[in-house]
Amino acid sequence: MIPDEILSLHPALALVILLAGSYIIAILFRWVFFAILKYYSKKDDNVVVEALQKHLKGTVFLFIPLIILHIAVGALDLSDETISKARDILVILIIVSATVVAIRLINVVQDVLFHRYDTASEDNLRARQARTQIIFLKKLAILVVVILAVSIVLLSFESVRKYGATLLTSAGVAGIIIGFAAQKTIANLLAGFQIAFTQPIKIDDAVIVEGEWGWIEEINLTYVVVKIWDLRRLVVPITYFTEKSFQNWTRTSAQILGSVFLYTDYTLPVNDLRKKFDEVLENTDMWDREGKSVQVTDTSERTMTIRLLMTAKNSPTAWELRCHVREQLIEWIQQNYPQSLPRTRAEISGFPELKENN
Repeated sequence: MIPDEILSLHPALALVILLAGSYIIAILFRWVFFAILKYYSKKDDNVVVEALQKHLKGTVFLFIPLIILHIAVGALDLSDETISKARDILVILIIVSATVVAIRLINVVQDVLFHRYDTASEDNLRARQARTQIIFLKKLAILVVVILAVSIVLLSFESVRKYGATLLTSAGVAGIIIGFAAQKTIANLLAGFQIAFTQPIKIDDAVIVEGEWGWIEEINLTYVVVKIWDLRRLVVPITYFTEKSFQNWTRTSAQILGSVFLYTDYTLPVNDLRKKFDEVLENTDMWDREGKSVQVTDTSERTMTIRLLMTAKNSPTAWELRCHVREQLIEWIQQNYPQSLPRTRAEISGFPELKENN
């Protein structure tokens, strides 16, 4: 109830007092709310409380004083037309404020789920799968909330509602026109659903796209951002991953098999090379000790091709391991078997005098 003393004042002064009073109430509510959160954050390590503090810290809960004003403005000494317009404006502001709070709460839910599915562990396949779905559903939820808010705002005006019958009558034609105009957008949205739940790609997957190697950094409603190994960003339409072929190095596991090829002369003893390869792997933490192999995979008239295989926990580590093994073995060949480096042989014939001198 509004005191009669306030209602008896000039409408403008009464409105200012109502604004100040309602805002003070909102500030008190905000103070109590965060005091409770602070109490529980000290009492227990609560992820939900921390997420609420993080995302609602900058919120002043404007919908509370706006609701109070919406209720109280009818009691002021104002014309019916003025009160009606004021309430229309207040309704819009309430919806906008509530929408902002709803979006922040969606971010709170995302943080809580992210804490449950932590990608810090080495075996993070399940967490990356879940995070991919969470990110897509979060963006979709925000889009739905915004669309609902805009719809409610538009439906709050009689001048908009009266066109409803006309819009429904032409819904068939409009649907066809909108379908043609938004077919790419709809295709991207459907592709996003497909990627979120069938998961040909996930957040932090190592992929090769358009000849570039990198990691999936963002999956949005209409596009995907790939972080290239040299820190460039490749932005690709999300439909690319449902319509074209690409390489995913971490589809089912982050573990990957790395290879190194050496081209040497036939005089190099392969068994000695194999022992040195084992020694190099045993002395580095980059090898995950799951698999290794040394094989002569090809020969030519001048060299033999030796392939060395080794496993690593993920693709960046595999790259470093391959470089390390390649450097160590080249140095070992240079120091111990320099004559086994690739060489070209030639036999000179047809000159008897040269043979006699030799």
